[in-house]
Amino acid sequence: MFLDRVRVTIRAGDGGKGVISFRREAHVPRGGPDGGDGGRGGDVVLRVDDSTSTLSELRFVRTVKATDGGDGAGKKRSGKAGKDVVVRVPPGTVVRDLETGEAVADLVSPGEELVVARGGRGGKGNARFVSSVRQVPRIAEDGQPGEARQLELELKLIADVGLVGLPNAGKSTLLAALTRAQPKIAAYAFTTLTPNLGVARLDERELVVADLPGLIEGAHTGAGLGEEFLRHVERTRFLVHVVDASLQDPLADVRVVETELVAYGHGVPELPRLYALNKTDLPDARDKLAELARSLAPALPMSAASGEGVDALNKELFARVPERAPAAPAVAAERRIAFKGSGKEWTVERVEEGFRVKGERVERLAGGIDWTSPEASAYFHRMLSRTGVERELRKQGVREGDTVRIGALELEWKDAGL
Repeated sequence: MFLDRVRVTIRAGDGGKGVISFRREAHVPRGGPDGGDGGRGGDVVLRVDDSTSTLSELRFVRTVKATDGGDGAGKKRSGKAGKDVVVRVPPGTVVRDLETGEAVADLVSPGEELVVARGGRGGKGNARFVSSVRQVPRIAEDGQPGEARQLELELKLIADVGLVGLPNAGKSTLLAALTRAQPKIAAYAFTTLTPNLGVARLDERELVVADLPGLIEGAHTGAGLGEEFLRHVERTRFLVHVVDASLQDPLADVRVVETELVAYGHGVPELPRLYALNKTDLPDARDKLAELARSLAPALPMSAASGEGVDALNKELFARVPERAPAAPAVAAERRIAFKGSGKEWTVERVEEGFRVKGERVERLAGGIDWTSPEASAYFHRMLSRTGVERELRKQGVREGDTVRIGALELEWKDAGL
């Protein structure tokens, strides 16, 4: 099934927890801290794969989730890193953030990789908190949550030549004649509901030809197949406007298609083109060829059904469409990151039940501290003071006995701190 647009939720893996652990061995009665760090969560990565031509692999997928990092362990053992999830997408895939509506990437080069959700960093174990004044820290960090967001992936076909025209103009038959593709063909409107691709060949060259679904009047506003057709025209380099020359007024149909292309814009009206005057095997078409050739230029008479003029059209396409510059191969080891972090370390907001402190570092630390340890509690309070969180809480009016939520923790404020 051809699928050219899909919405999906992506979730990177969470980082593993750092642990509080102390060395326990025979003849070592007071072993030092040896808690290891948590492992990093896996990323979600989009990889451009030219062996796939649609987004059908995501047809029934609602959520893509990478694995979490493992928790740390004693003896300074780090947790296992989570596995990345790599999603294959075809060249021509546009990545859009549904929250902002912004297109964040346009993936065209085979092998190109884009990280769309980064795995969370693993939390530090207590072995990382040792200092000259803190010999037995009962302090560790929770892992950082992996990034999560909703994306829309939209495929815009990359083709050298696009066949356009009204329904039943003969585009599918022409595609089959030019490329030996096997599109569904029937004598009724909108037989072609999705684009079909084929490859035309001449000597050592090849051209990718796309049979694009038929237009109707008002398509640029969404009528008929509307933008489901028009957005695929954007990436073609050359247009063949297929005209049913056997109709009573072929020029009226030409005007409908050209009006829709102009109204759509996006560079489509400026694309070079020629007119394929189709169905010349029919008497009604032959009678109009002279008039059509005078009104439309450049134009070639042909019959996709009988094959008359198809070879001439094929040669004309290769003469008019220059060779495509080879795409620079992407280096697999280089991954671009789609979304950058905001860089803001923490926020304080007043809520109905008290105050809520949000921030990656402060939440991770709050979740990993052993709150029965006075030393660990004092360390956390010093961190709040050093980073300015305590000052902001006081500025917003925190008082003795108020509730302060940090991550999953609910703490009671005292004049001396938490």
